[in-house]
Amino acid sequence: MKFFSFPQATLEKAIQKRIMTLPPEHKEWFGARWSQKPYKKAFMENKAMPLITLLAKGKTCEEADFAELMADWDVSFYESEAAVLRPMIEGDGLMQLMQKNMPAERKQALLDRLGRRPLPTV
Repeated sequence: MKFFSFPQATLEKAIQKRIMTLPPEHKEWFGARWSQKPYKKAFMENKAMPLITLLAKGKTCEEADFAELMADWDVSFYESEAAVLRPMIEGDGLMQLMQKNMPAERKQALLDRLGRRPLPTV
């Protein structure tokens, strides 16, 4: 059951705006993938929207609930994806009100999750 709903179009606009400010190597990598509909859909559903939900719920939920939400969000991030999402945790743009009053340790847990890299393919 979903208790929080954030407008996906608003989040897509925020990501598109963030792409423009990325360093060239991240801009090229992420921009090429973002223009592909399957990647964009998967990124939004599996990485961006869950992050927004964690930001919204993370301020007020119990510690055990937050830990469970983090455990359920089993994803890894490429460096360029983390560069796009990191400002949302740190307080960039339209998300600023969502981070207000977020406990520092939960904010750090989200930032640490962005540091999780995918396993290299052999």
